[in-house]
Amino acid sequence: MSTSRRVLMAGAAPLAALAVAVVLSSIVLLASGSNPLEAYGDMIGHASKLETQVDMLNRATPLYLSAVAVAIGFRMNLFNIGVEGQYLLAFIVAAHLGAQVELPTALHVAFIMAAAMVVGGVFSGAAGVLKVTRGINEVISTIMLNAVAISGLAAWWIVEWQAGGEISTTGGRVGTEPIADRGLLPDMNGLVEMFTREIAQGKKLTGMLLVAVAVGGLYSTALNRTVFGFELRASGANPFAAHAGGVSPGRMVVAAMTLSGMVAGLVGMTELMNTGFYPSNPVAGLGFAGIAVALLGRNHPVGVAVAALIFAFLDVSSGILQISGAASREIVVIMQGVIILTAVIAYEIVRRVRERDEAAAAAAAMAAGT
Repeated sequence: MSTSRRVLMAGAAPLAALAVAVVLSSIVLLASGSNPLEAYGDMIGHASKLETQVDMLNRATPLYLSAVAVAIGFRMNLFNIGVEGQYLLAFIVAAHLGAQVELPTALHVAFIMAAAMVVGGVFSGAAGVLKVTRGINEVISTIMLNAVAISGLAAWWIVEWQAGGEISTTGGRVGTEPIADRGLLPDMNGLVEMFTREIAQGKKLTGMLLVAVAVGGLYSTALNRTVFGFELRASGANPFAAHAGGVSPGRMVVAAMTLSGMVAGLVGMTELMNTGFYPSNPVAGLGFAGIAVALLGRNHPVGVAVAALIFAFLDVSSGILQISGAASREIVVIMQGVIILTAVIAYEIVRRVRERDEAAAAAAAMAAGT
């Protein structure tokens, strides 16, 4: 297959999914009495503002980290559905520990990040150990561990660790003790304003964006340019053949789940580095959204980044639709669902076309005696 055709095949599925999603969403808008052109115009016009773009990047950052965490498991044919619980548990522990220490800025931030990664890695790695030692499917174990993390440990610790040491007498819930400013990553407004203009409305571009870029780079390098990455992909493709080649499938399962959890632990750091504490109602759902983003991005670091930006654009646009009255904000949820559904179908079609082309090329080569 030629390079140009390979590139075309790689881009055909997501573009087709996006196009079909727009068409089907337009039909839904028309059926509900809304004007699709007006709704899409509001969404695009809103996204063209610098402040909206900051919101999009702030939303895309945790989505990207969540999707990379899921993608690490996918490359090993593991389904880590427990990212939700892993990042919330890592979030509250890192917030509590970060408020208890006083360190220089760089060390303080590094300590908080490391604490989050350790908690996420240990909690996810436990599911890997259960799979290897007891044969428990990781989907089942991570679902159950989600309940343990969210409804058990996090719910308990938010009471034990909240500022003031007890629930306020007025019934209001408060978060953990705030982290000192030196323990928080600075925002990136200054860097952005060097090339654009002053960011208004009090918007701040999270410094976790750089962390997400670094994680994506490390993920790509480790997966494609290291022995560990080769063993991970080989074990995921055929564990029996990998075992015959000297790779321990059990070791790779535990390693993949642990690394997945370590990245998952960073998801909540976007909110923590902005607020400085774990609130009583943290942003939820990022772990499950990361599954959809990873599927749309085909577990590729660049593809996942594009998918995260698409989902962030839709999430941010839902508010402007409600304000303008052009359409119901639920249309965004419909578009997200349709994009995932059509992407799965489009990727399968592309895979079959690619296999057909490869088979035809192999047959032609054999016929020519090469």
